Amino acid sequence: MAIDNFIPAVWAARILQNLHKRLVYGNVANRDYEGEITAYGDRVKINSIGAITIGNYQKNTDIASPETLTGAQQELVIDQAKYFNFQIDNIDKAQQKPKVMSEATREAGYGLGDATDRYIASLYTDTPAGNFIGSDTAPTVLANADDAYAKLVALSVKLDEANVPNVGRWVIVPSWFHALLLLDKRFTSSGNAGADTALYGGLVGTAAGFSIYMSNNVPSTNATTAFKIQAGYAGTLSFAAQIIDVIAYNPEKRFADALKGLNVYGAKLVRPSTMAVLVVNRL
Repeated sequence: MAIDNFIPAVWAARILQNLHKRLVYGNVANRDYEGEITAYGDRVKINSIGAITIGNYQKNTDIASPETLTGAQQELVIDQAKYFNFQIDNIDKAQQKPKVMSEATREAGYGLGDATDRYIASLYTDTPAGNFIGSDTAPTVLANADDAYAKLVALSVKLDEANVPNVGRWVIVPSWFHALLLLDKRFTSSGNAGADTALYGGLVGTAAGFSIYMSNNVPSTNATTAFKIQAGYAGTLSFAAQIIDVIAYNPEKRFADALKGLNVYGAKLVRPSTMAVLVVNRL
């Protein structure tokens, strides 16, 4: 059975939608450059402007000559590629229902999203040493459930000391850390629905100046030690992804309908000084 009314652009959009729903780290990253990529290996130039001198003005006195702007340039390299490739055998009558292919495509989107999220979560290693609270060799140990909120405040102080803007701050925590926050009235009484219900994109609430996201992809040494809880703001990470090919076909040696797709992406910790990391053991 051929796939009826197959339109590549429509299917590609559906896959991307599912991918974005799964992302947590990708949702907090800056995605301004996403429309500029078309293929694996693309490079996006990211420019930044240095500090501008502020002078004192005096009446009837010439001001200084205009200074030449200085800056730096980074590259966001699209160096990651993931694919899916599945088939539905024609002998399975259930395939005649459009939901079968749709649900399989949804699962492919979730799989791509999970791989992408884990990659972005691994970029914290370029964070300056002074922005870490704890380490792999000496993780922070929570004194009690109330201590979880205190550690969020400590992360906020790290960002304050790095002159990180207050607007758009985020922190991504594992589920067990979120559970401790739910036991703390300072979190649950903040007056937002996220304190009680997980929202779109992993958002679970706000506290200590952060939008708080929950993810099972928070890096850790194992299930109980050295979780890397990362905090930053909207300009800390950059991420771009593109589904560049989706093909429906009939495998040569099978009576089946198949679908394959290729997702390319890249991510970068573009402002390492604006990230703070709490390395903490599970309570």
